[in-house]
Amino acid sequence: MPSPRHLKLLTLLFALLAAMQFAGCAGVPVQEMSNARQAVQAAQKAGGAKYAPETMAEAEKLLASAKANLKKGEYRPARDEAELAREKAMEARRQAEAAKASEKAEKAGKAGRTEP
Repeated sequence: MPSPRHLKLLTLLFALLAAMQFAGCAGVPVQEMSNARQAVQAAQKAGGAKYAPETMAEAEKLLASAKANLKKGEYRPARDEAELAREKAMEARRQAEAAKASEKAEKAGKAGRTEP
């Protein structure tokens, strides 16, 4: 049988672990939601819907799901989905910018050529 001192240490350890668990999940993911919204807006402005429609749609779907989870008070899933939405939106923005740069280079190449 464990000594009373060991029981106190185990109880304290479990209490600390429980406190850490609640502290990690309890906070409203305000910053993550803001980051995701801004990233989605930036991707939209960059032409994500035109140049990276699948990635853009996925980012928007994740953001909508994060908002729904936030309303239900499910903060951990909301935080996770907001972070994924931000990543997807950033990817859509990169794809859109690369596609626009490629179009621009192609147009410049055609303009530089002269037909006989």
